Amino acid sequence: KMVIEKVYPLDAVFDTPEDVPEEILTNKRYAGLDGYTISEVADAVAADYGKIDIVVHSLANGPEVTKPLLETTRKGYLAASSASAYSAVSILQKFAPIMNEGGSFLSLTYIASEKVIPGYGGGMSSAKAQLESDTRTLAYEAGRKYGLRVNTISAGPLKSRAASAIGKEPGKKTFIEYAIDYSKANSPLDQDLYSDDVGNAALFLNSPMSRTITGVTLYVDNGLNCMGMALDSLSMEGSRGE
Repeated sequence: KMVIEKVYPLDAVFDTPEDVPEEILTNKRYAGLDGYTISEVADAVAADYGKIDIVVHSLANGPEVTKPLLETTRKGYLAASSASAYSAVSILQKFAPIMNEGGSFLSLTYIASEKVIPGYGGGMSSAKAQLESDTRTLAYEAGRKYGLRVNTISAGPLKSRAASAIGKEPGKKTFIEYAIDYSKANSPLDQDLYSDDVGNAALFLNSPMSRTITGVTLYVDNGLNCMGMALDSLSMEGSRGE
């Protein structure tokens, strides 16, 4: 059973204390907190534990995620990229020096990086594309410099708390509920996807069993990524003899 030894406050849009603006320093949400920039958290982890083996980047934020890309502001687009993509670059920058050779850096992405997913807007699709591209480049750079592996998991739709908040309107299904129904209707494997499935894939990528695997986007989605046609489309009705 995993035991959480310590929780560190972290705001991943700030790299160093000098990056934190006055309105954040005086914001009541941050009252009583300090040391929450990426560099400060890396220093705190090093002080508490010395060298570490695994870092998992599991965070994203797009303040305009419900807006189509065509209506997304520059501020919203850049905020999505900063929190959801560059944060991974910065975290690896700061944590790589305190990771053991052979260690693993893992992030989470989404198929909207390469396929059109209506409803997943605000620049988040662009941020996920950045994250996947950076995964490949960082795999090379961190591999050569620190002996680390860098991978990302592209999971199918899961009804997480964050995903459930996208497109939530009274009396209607949420974005993620539509996505789950679509996935079950069209994936090669007609079965439910669970968080444990993603966790098991992460366990593999973070373990010595995957010591030769780096720079990979691993799909954990019942195979939905490989489909080029929607089987439940009205235009396909009767085509499978069902």
